[in-house]
Amino acid sequence: MTSRRTPMPRPSPLSTLSTLSLWLSQPPPWLSRLWARRHLASTEDGYLADDAPAPGSVRLQLNALQALCRQAFGVRLAAIAIGAPFAMTNAVNGPPRYTVLAAAVLGVMGSYAMLRDWDRFGPRLLAHPGLMAVDLTFGAVLLLTASPASPLAYATVCTPLLAGLLYGWRGSGIFTGLQLIVLVTVYRAWQHHPGSGASTLLIAGFCVGAGIIGVTLRNLMFRFGTASQALSEANSRLAVAEAVESERARLAREMHDSVAKTLHGLALAAEALATSAAAEDADPRTLGQQATIVAGAARRAAAESRDLLSDLRRHTDLTSANTDVLSELGTRVRAFESRTHLPTTLHHRGEPPVLPYATAHHVLAIVSEALENAYRHADATRVTVELDVSQAECALRVRDDGVGLPPSVALDDLTRSGHFGLLGMAERAASLGGRIDLNRSPQGGAEIHLTLPHSSAAPHPPPTHQEEAAHA
Repeated sequence: MTSRRTPMPRPSPLSTLSTLSLWLSQPPPWLSRLWARRHLASTEDGYLADDAPAPGSVRLQLNALQALCRQAFGVRLAAIAIGAPFAMTNAVNGPPRYTVLAAAVLGVMGSYAMLRDWDRFGPRLLAHPGLMAVDLTFGAVLLLTASPASPLAYATVCTPLLAGLLYGWRGSGIFTGLQLIVLVTVYRAWQHHPGSGASTLLIAGFCVGAGIIGVTLRNLMFRFGTASQALSEANSRLAVAEAVESERARLAREMHDSVAKTLHGLALAAEALATSAAAEDADPRTLGQQATIVAGAARRAAAESRDLLSDLRRHTDLTSANTDVLSELGTRVRAFESRTHLPTTLHHRGEPPVLPYATAHHVLAIVSEALENAYRHADATRVTVELDVSQAECALRVRDDGVGLPPSVALDDLTRSGHFGLLGMAERAASLGGRIDLNRSPQGGAEIHLTLPHSSAAPHPPPTHQEEAAHA
């Protein structure tokens, strides 16, 4: 006799759903141990060593992760909305169709809630990876009610994608593996349905690919954030170094043009006083005059030091009034002629220039340096200062009839040649967007020619009440 084998009963979708829910709520011990080791690793060294570490400033990256997670739920919402009518059409009348409808409605409501209130639910999902089991259970419900061959089944691909975006390689691997177990379990319940095998394999491939894509996007964002942070820090350090170098150059110019020259004159006057006092036939009147010169030089050095300190304390030019350069030039030319007894004339053509404080300060410093060079080094008998203002530019020339500049002097090699005064003038002109030219004067000596564009010579408008309040 031949005995017939009794066929094994196929599990129904509802019984499979209850078994799967119980398994997810009470996972086996090996899965609990794996999850504990994963949680311990996440608190110490990250989810995987290959995962890109989060940069120190992760606000931009977290915003990008939020946007991607929102888009993932948006894609799921669209997939459910598109696939629900087809799934209901293919479902059998009665409870199966109502079950598909209920799963689709719950999916739409849950996806919309996560899409709208991600700012509230996202941090909890990021801090407690176990909550992803709820999303996994929802995917299992869709698969069991609509079958793997239904368009609704593709909405479950979002679970590995979210796990990769939020938790990295290890989290993506765990939830993708659980999703594959769910797919195998659902396939056993629907293997009699035509096309369920091919659909299950296709969805499984999409799940694996979605998990890899999620992790790749996460690592790319974090690596980009780390590189951006490093670039920002390098730019900050470079900006600080440039600011320090610029401030050092400015201090060197100011000290050379003011205190250094006065102290040099003070030293010469003190040496002359010491020499006169050491002579046997020292004239008290001469000693008194030289002592007066020394005292005047010391007072001038103190005044220049105070001016330099005041300029360093000046935070901004917002409250500084515009300067009438022509009147300031006249004052300096008269003071220079009175102090050095060197005939100096000032000629002006065009409108009287009114410049911002910083621009006028640099222009006047350039003129003062040129006058001092003519007095100290040129052996000149007269000096001419010419100011020519036009609509296009502001030109200023300082000419003398002295010995002229050395033939080896070039603006490109002023630091090496030790001509720090000429270097300071060139730097001041460059800071204003202008140009310094060293020429030979028609009088036979040197000519310092400063050219400023009209934009640099334009005065600033008066500050508004809001700007004055901000400055205060």
